[in-house]
Amino acid sequence: MTTPQLVKETGHARYTYRLRMSSKARTALLAESDRCRWIWNECVARSKKAHADGETCGPARLDRMLTEARAMTPWLADGCSVPQQQVIRDFSKSRAKALKDIKERLPMHPRAGMPKFKKKHEALPTLNYTRRGFRLKDGRLHLAGGISVTVVWSRDLPADPSSVRVYQDSVGHWYASFVVAAHVQPLPTTGQAIGIDWGVTETATTTSDAHDLPHSQYGLKARAKLTRYDRMMARRKPKRGQCGSKGYREAKRLRAKTCKKIARQRQDTARKWAKKVVTDHDAIAVEDFQPKFLAKSTMARKAADAAIGATKQALIEMGRKHGRDVRLVHPAHTTMDCAMCGARTKHALPLSERTYTCIACGTVSSRDKNSAHVMLVRAGLTPAGVEGVRPPGAPLQEAA
Repeated sequence: MTTPQLVKETGHARYTYRLRMSSKARTALLAESDRCRWIWNECVARSKKAHADGETCGPARLDRMLTEARAMTPWLADGCSVPQQQVIRDFSKSRAKALKDIKERLPMHPRAGMPKFKKKHEALPTLNYTRRGFRLKDGRLHLAGGISVTVVWSRDLPADPSSVRVYQDSVGHWYASFVVAAHVQPLPTTGQAIGIDWGVTETATTTSDAHDLPHSQYGLKARAKLTRYDRMMARRKPKRGQCGSKGYREAKRLRAKTCKKIARQRQDTARKWAKKVVTDHDAIAVEDFQPKFLAKSTMARKAADAAIGATKQALIEMGRKHGRDVRLVHPAHTTMDCAMCGARTKHALPLSERTYTCIACGTVSSRDKNSAHVMLVRAGLTPAGVEGVRPPGAPLQEAA
């Protein structure tokens, strides 16, 4: 008999399941979503008015607004108070994050990034329920307000959920996303370390040839389909203020379905690759790459198809799940430093130059492979090769 291993909590994780619901449950959820959208828009209006008057609009003030609105509006009082209160919590978090970004980045517009109004035909239904707003019984999800839906249990929940988010995607499918406490699931130690550099030619170039992640090009393969659906929508585009025809709605649904398939393909590839990297290595040095600037370059479409941000996030989450040592390395000058001697080139290398030649020791190697080895050096995972330390202002971070 094996000895049980001690595990520790690492925060929370989400488990998402497909929902099967009746027309009655769907109608009730859409009505609840309309109420929550009205509350969100009211929070946005109150926040803008308070900003114009030089006042503050905190959660307590919005809670009083909700209490008064439910007392004066029977339509609002007919709904459950749990998702309506969560709307205020979500709005307060979004507003606090926007204020923090404004303070750090100092944009030209004083309200840049603040929560905006939600339009009925653009915002998809999303409802959040805390523990007192739902329960699981006989394999079904019972929500406050007498709403009962069937959950497709593709896997078991590891623990009792603390909250659930019920939402509809762009294809029209409904899902339930449960939040449960996450625990470390340790893997056997291997004594191996790996450095990872992100790119566009290859999504991930590593110090191990067996773990390189080539560009899958799922978006490129589906471009002909998407172009066809775009033309179908353009020919059937309704006039302003009119509803779309049946052909327009069908073309819109097919385009959304294709985009959803591409996103799932990228997610599946990223998770499988991350699991392989985490299984074979104890320590992982990852370039803390922020691909936002690529959206304004000529490589925007190819970079978006590579899904670098989603792949990086999948690797961090998989490493945290299995208790691996994942270190985020600042990307400054990673393409200019030599992994062997630490020397730095006098000028930045253009993207067209894919071979790195050291001006000090004469080492010639692939540009991306050299950068991947630099990740190991800066993370302190290859101390024998450390002569040039990481540059000033380039801190080493651990992925928490």
